[in-house]
Amino acid sequence: MLKRVYDFIILFKEYAVLSALLMISLILMALGDNTQIRHIRSVVTVVYGVVQDQLSFIPRYLALRSESDMLRRMNIDLADEVSRLRDARIENSKLRNLLGLRESLRYPLIAGKVVGKNLTLLRNTVTLNVGRLDGILPHMPVINEGGLLGVVSAVSDHYSVVRIVLNADFRASAKVERSRVDGILSWDGETLLLSNVAKTLDVKVGDSLVTSDYSSTYPPNIRVGVVREVTHQQGSLFQRVVVSPGVNFVTAEDVFVISYTPDPERQELEQPPPQRSRR
Repeated sequence: MLKRVYDFIILFKEYAVLSALLMISLILMALGDNTQIRHIRSVVTVVYGVVQDQLSFIPRYLALRSESDMLRRMNIDLADEVSRLRDARIENSKLRNLLGLRESLRYPLIAGKVVGKNLTLLRNTVTLNVGRLDGILPHMPVINEGGLLGVVSAVSDHYSVVRIVLNADFRASAKVERSRVDGILSWDGETLLLSNVAKTLDVKVGDSLVTSDYSSTYPPNIRVGVVREVTHQQGSLFQRVVVSPGVNFVTAEDVFVISYTPDPERQELEQPPPQRSRR
């Protein structure tokens, strides 16, 4: 070990001698007390102070950067928490509305969730995560906090397809809640209409529409929508009544299926008798 140290010193003897002389010079300067030494000390002290002051921004910059990163992370966490709280508030409001809706109906309700949507065709539908094993049957009405969403058209064991109000095959008997004027609610591919309303009947913009007692598929007094436009068509005995649906089909998520099916006795009685063939 000592031989290695000795060989290293011999190899770099010039640098070793220079280092030793520098150390001796610094020690003598530190211990000396003449005028020149004091002057050198003061100059070195000033230079050291200036350099230290100029370089002090480095730790401050690193500290500020660390603090900025910490604040950025806190901001992200707070934004995420605010988003969760906002979603929880919206969910709470929807559940309150659904609970109030459930208490206002005298028919059993089956809770479901929309798991699929097809809203780009004439025959628009949504898919629910409840089916035959949950008690769902075809022709059962479907509602949410906005009112009537549609009617069940097909059922499997765990899923069901709903024909929504904005479907060319949808029909429902509806009435103006204020004046009790009746009509047939249907969608023509672009507009939701209340048809078969005579010009002499009292219908105004802003009137609320509900399902009527004439329907065998839907219980009465389920909210359908609001009258948006009323026009008298020239050469026609009927008004053109445009309706804004109460349900937002794009954002619909939580729904109730009403355990209500058409009365078979009434359906059989109202069915037209078969025509006898003439011989």
